[in-house]
Amino acid sequence: MNDFLLLPFVEGALREDLRSTDITSAALLEPTQRGAAQMNFRVEGVVCGLVLARLAFQKLHPNCEVEVLVADGTRVEAGKTVLRVEGKAAAILSAERVALNFVQRLSGIATLTAQFVAATQGTKARIADTRKTTPGLRALEKYAVRCGGGKNHRFALDDMILIKDNHIALCGGIEAAVEKARNFVGHSVKIEVECDTLEQVREAANCGADILLLDNMAPQMLREAVGIVQGRALCEASGGVNLETVRAIAQSGVDLISVGALTHGAKSLDIGLDISI
Repeated sequence: MNDFLLLPFVEGALREDLRSTDITSAALLEPTQRGAAQMNFRVEGVVCGLVLARLAFQKLHPNCEVEVLVADGTRVEAGKTVLRVEGKAAAILSAERVALNFVQRLSGIATLTAQFVAATQGTKARIADTRKTTPGLRALEKYAVRCGGGKNHRFALDDMILIKDNHIALCGGIEAAVEKARNFVGHSVKIEVECDTLEQVREAANCGADILLLDNMAPQMLREAVGIVQGRALCEASGGVNLETVRAIAQSGVDLISVGALTHGAKSLDIGLDISI
């Protein structure tokens, strides 16, 4: 990830945490006192966000030495040291929580994504995220999904047209909605239609939708939907997807499985920063 694009995230997080100063470090440590620390995974997981951690330390002490030991997207065992930092002790401790928050959160997303990807191995289905992300952190959380082997769905509402049930109701039907969408956008913009029934699947495929969002369909119904489409559009399964159900969904023949839980349901990993004396 690009330092220039990431720096605003780090600066905002540091402002939130420091506010005026770190009174604990100011009270206990000399301004010139130096220290070293290492970031350790306390559980197995997929690493993500170390660049953000590096930037957090460097923002508070530009001349500190930061060594990133593992590339994002790497699976590591518990006990693995992934980063080392040496510099002003007060700066290291003041940046500690921000650095850990980013790595813990993003590594949790990457690790959960990798579990979903592993569960669908051997099928053609790709695991994708949704827009159910933490406000302001979407770019980072979607990066974490990619580090876990997943794919990104829409980043924002202007990425593609996604015609959902409320749009269909307001337009008077799928065919009318797709026609309006085609007349509004150019040839390069994809049109996706949410379908709750096999009749809607048939209608959406017949009127030229590029992608069909098969919402809350059981695996057998998904197989029937894939059979109706016959490759005329991509088939995306969504709704009711978890680690227990995802393989059966993937085996139905769908092309994509979108999982909101990758971002809104991931738990932060247990990762620590330990001072080296």
